[in-house]
Amino acid sequence: MLSKTAEYALRAVACISARPGESASADFLAERTKVPRRYLQRVLQDLVAAKLVRSRSGPGGGYELVGLTDELTILDVVNAVSPLERIRQCPLGLVSHTRLCPLHAELDRAYAATEAAFKGVTMKALIDSTSPIIPLCELSE
Repeated sequence: MLSKTAEYALRAVACISARPGESASADFLAERTKVPRRYLQRVLQDLVAAKLVRSRSGPGGGYELVGLTDELTILDVVNAVSPLERIRQCPLGLVSHTRLCPLHAELDRAYAATEAAFKGVTMKALIDSTSPIIPLCELSE
């Protein structure tokens, strides 16, 4: 259901979120999240453009969150790089379908439920989970 880009963005943001107050280089993030560096660089640029992440160049630079982890949701991250698209009208362009047919109405309900679920989970909730595993990020060695 999620694009590879959205999955990679979530991995990167989860990893950055787990290091509050610290910058993370693209190399560090690529290594920890197992995302190809070139692809990750494009994803990080999208996150910067969406103002979810900021980048600093030079020694000690890297990427860090712009806002608070208790305000940033999974939906925010997904929509920054690969927005969930709801079905508002007949995807086939059938003129006689003045409202969604049962199939597309059901699909849209599923998309709405996914959207609501993603909106209800913050990065802080993921990071503060009682699980000893850091979400979507390789544990430090």
